[in-house]
Amino acid sequence: MSLDEAGRQLEAAIHDARVAFDCIELDDLERAHTNAITARAAVDAAEYAIRVEAERREGEGEKESSSGGSAEPGSTGASDSSEELSG
Repeated sequence: MSLDEAGRQLEAAIHDARVAFDCIELDDLERAHTNAITARAAVDAAEYAIRVEAERREGEGEKESSSGGSAEPGSTGASDSSEELSG
């Protein structure tokens, strides 16, 4: 899923919520209930798509920071050479 899909799901949720509202006004509670459920399902799908994208971006950020050379060149050699000099 993508953020585009999240947007589509939120648009569907808005539509279903409006239909549910109108059905309540028309005293069609069965249809209002059905549309309220589908609105909730669309919101859940949008939330999932947003969470997946956020986790993907977080994973990319961690990957970039770990491949950015977290180990300093020569740092291991400096400690080894200082032990040899002092010993």
